Amino acid sequence: MYKSFLEHLEQSLFQRFDLQSRPIPAGLESQVSERGRNPAVIQSWCYQCPEFRKIRYTYIDAGASAQILNSVVYPSHHYELPLLGIDFLSFGQVKNLIVMDFQPLFQDEAYLRKYIYPLKTLHDQYPDLAQGLEMKFYDANQYFSKYLLFAKTDTETVKTRVFEAFKDYLNLYWQMLEDAKPLTEAEDIRRIVKAQKNYDQYSADRDPASGLFSSYFGHEWAEKFLYEFLFEDAVPLAATAAKK
Repeated sequence: MYKSFLEHLEQSLFQRFDLQSRPIPAGLESQVSERGRNPAVIQSWCYQCPEFRKIRYTYIDAGASAQILNSVVYPSHHYELPLLGIDFLSFGQVKNLIVMDFQPLFQDEAYLRKYIYPLKTLHDQYPDLAQGLEMKFYDANQYFSKYLLFAKTDTETVKTRVFEAFKDYLNLYWQMLEDAKPLTEAEDIRRIVKAQKNYDQYSADRDPASGLFSSYFGHEWAEKFLYEFLFEDAVPLAATAAKK
């Protein structure tokens, strides 16, 4: 379902950036599950370059049961850019959920005007993919922009409109990076380090995908995947509670 998206993302990245492989903890790069109706294969990739400290993407292929592409792009701490977040999930032929956004690190007006408002014109081209759905697990006002694409749609729309929007959002994000000026003050950089760590903690605490990973690959593997790869700057809730 999303293999063409994965291929386009890789092509787009490798054409523009001098990517170096970023280590994935042993045993988390890929895994196979025989638990469901269809065997599920999960595979992840991770890179870094001067502009991005972490580019990660994961594909789950469970045949007709599930097709999932998830990616987060973390800019270098020298940039205050939003994170690029992508989540495309299909379960069978009927349930297709797409989420794509420039995820703001801060919600103050100056930051939003600089990094989020430029997204409006593009966002307005895809009203069918901005359905204003209710977020069950996240606060829509934290780490999400008002111009995110968030929709339930059909398979044909995924292949056409969603793919076009995906390419457009990527191109705008690369352009925004090109126009961005690196931070030089130590205090500004520390602020970004903290904001990105906070993003990881917030996301790990709420990510509904951990239940999906557990159902396919077991709880222990899912926890490692969540805290050692997806959101590696987050501390597991159990560890936080133990400290108290």
